[in-house]
Amino acid sequence: MISRRGFLGLLGGTGLAVAGCGTSAGETAGQTLASALAPPAPFTVPLPVPETAVPVRPGHYEVVQRAARVEIIPGTTTEIWGYDGTFPGPTFDLRRAGRTVIRVRNELPVPTSTHLHGGVTPPGSDGYPTDLVVAEGRGFRPPPGAHAGHDLSQWTFHSGARDYVYPLDQRAATLWYHDHRMDFTAPQVWRGLAGFLLVRDDEDDALPLPKGARDLPLMICDRSFEEDGAFRYPEVDPSLLVKAGVEEDFMEGVEGDVILVNGAPWPVAEVDAARYRLRLLNASNARRYRLALTPGGRFVQVGSDLGLLAAPVTHEAITIAPAERFDVVVDFSAYPVGTEVTLVNTLGTGSTRDVMRFRVTRKAKDDSAVPGRLSRIDPPDRSRAVATRVFDFRMTGQGGGAAWTINGRPFRPGRPLARPRLGTTEVWRFTSDFHHPVHVHLAHFQVLSRGGRPPAPTDAGWKDTVDVRPYEVVDVLVRFEGYRGRYMLHCHNLEHEDMAMMADFEVV
Repeated sequence: MISRRGFLGLLGGTGLAVAGCGTSAGETAGQTLASALAPPAPFTVPLPVPETAVPVRPGHYEVVQRAARVEIIPGTTTEIWGYDGTFPGPTFDLRRAGRTVIRVRNELPVPTSTHLHGGVTPPGSDGYPTDLVVAEGRGFRPPPGAHAGHDLSQWTFHSGARDYVYPLDQRAATLWYHDHRMDFTAPQVWRGLAGFLLVRDDEDDALPLPKGARDLPLMICDRSFEEDGAFRYPEVDPSLLVKAGVEEDFMEGVEGDVILVNGAPWPVAEVDAARYRLRLLNASNARRYRLALTPGGRFVQVGSDLGLLAAPVTHEAITIAPAERFDVVVDFSAYPVGTEVTLVNTLGTGSTRDVMRFRVTRKAKDDSAVPGRLSRIDPPDRSRAVATRVFDFRMTGQGGGAAWTINGRPFRPGRPLARPRLGTTEVWRFTSDFHHPVHVHLAHFQVLSRGGRPPAPTDAGWKDTVDVRPYEVVDVLVRFEGYRGRYMLHCHNLEHEDMAMMADFEVV
């Protein structure tokens, strides 16, 4: 483990941009990529709501990954890679324990792997990065290289399409799905391969929380644009077939200068003077947000990554790292009709400070409420852990040999760093040199402490992703339930993930 000064010196020696390195929790986590295209004025584009997926027969869905041209910046079109050619993809609105099969067909020029983020999923359907779907008629061989050129026995290929099986034996929660291809997750998600999957259950339905049109999924992300409207991204190989990685200045993570919500730039939504449930998802590659309401207001958090909290938690502001979700209730009846309420990002400046706007347009009947008790969740008990493991997220090496690693190792498929037993609980300690949103597949966890202190208020509930800040130590209590097999943990700064900051673990 190197010192903060040593780490900053390492970055300086490699010529990397240092914005956000070894900084406080309130600063940026990547490098901003400026657009060549003039963006629209904020709050002029209506908020879109993704279409709900329709089954082809009970319990079975089909979705096609394909290129499409869509209008994101008014007056121009952008080629996206989307599930069913949309960005975000269709929302799968499903029920607990309703076994679901989603057939994903790939018609893109690159391989893909779809991961259900937060899903308790059999290992064969988890979206492992070397388990790929290749468009029918296209050949593919993993390119050589220090990270991509692994043992070919670790790769599997499906021609044209494959079925992902989701038993959904888990609590109601706001999940999402996205591409997870080896070495190229970041540019492929940037081009649009992401969408919501909502799990519902009787417990959540029985609560008097806002429902129907007042239950809004909001996918927040940032992008940059070329002069012709195309997405701008600093990949070293635009084909995404031969050489992985980004330009050296963006190794810390790519941040765009246009904020999108549900695929629209700084949109506006007309709302009733009533309570709304906002399902907030940070789907950015690297950008963290501290969300607040202006001219004032509060978020009443009712859910985290993996479902309901035990009791609501009120926040003046919420810091949300890539891949985290917060279900919050905002009471727009607290504002006079005609008020414009802006969701802002207090970590941003200039174009990245505003996120979206709500216009309170009318009085309306509202029979919703936020009860004082939401769900039964036992507080985390460290004494239940059968083992403690440490995972250090850190850059190692210098110059062209610099890599983002876990426990000093770049990712190698098939070499697990841990073998926890099914049905047990362990303490996993995450340490870092930078902003690293740590995501654990399959296993759900509760935050025990940050730097030896109690968790932050925003750490409440069951989670699958935790924001580990520079030179911070975060302990989580991880529960291994569901399935045996190979799973992963990794940094969900997608540029870090593509540069080897992943590791296998095997549930035995």
